Amino acid sequence: MPTVKLTAEQFKNEVFDYTTEKEWKFKGDKPAIIDFYADWCGPCKMVAPILEELSDDYKDQVVIYKVDTEVERELSSVFQIRSIPSMLFIPKDKQPMMQAGALPKDALKNVIEKELI
Repeated sequence: MPTVKLTAEQFKNEVFDYTTEKEWKFKGDKPAIIDFYADWCGPCKMVAPILEELSDDYKDQVVIYKVDTEVERELSSVFQIRSIPSMLFIPKDKQPMMQAGALPKDALKNVIEKELI
């Protein structure tokens, strides 16, 4: 399953509606990773193929979304994205965790194995 581009509207419908909810309440049926990126960002381009591979490796267990920070400024603002890439790791029943920077594949796999599934 390829990574999924996410708009603010889709985010509110599929992940969390920050306009109506005060407390985090994840709407998804599988844990998720949201990659906040920009097309001009070198480290983002290095992470993109890794996320595609992981999306295939964990296709039935984790959903990997991508948010273009240049297009989805509202979402970037809500999550106070100051550097890219930044990733939001969303376990099914726990609070989400934000990590800034380009993580290597083994670090991403470790987070998926230990925190998400």
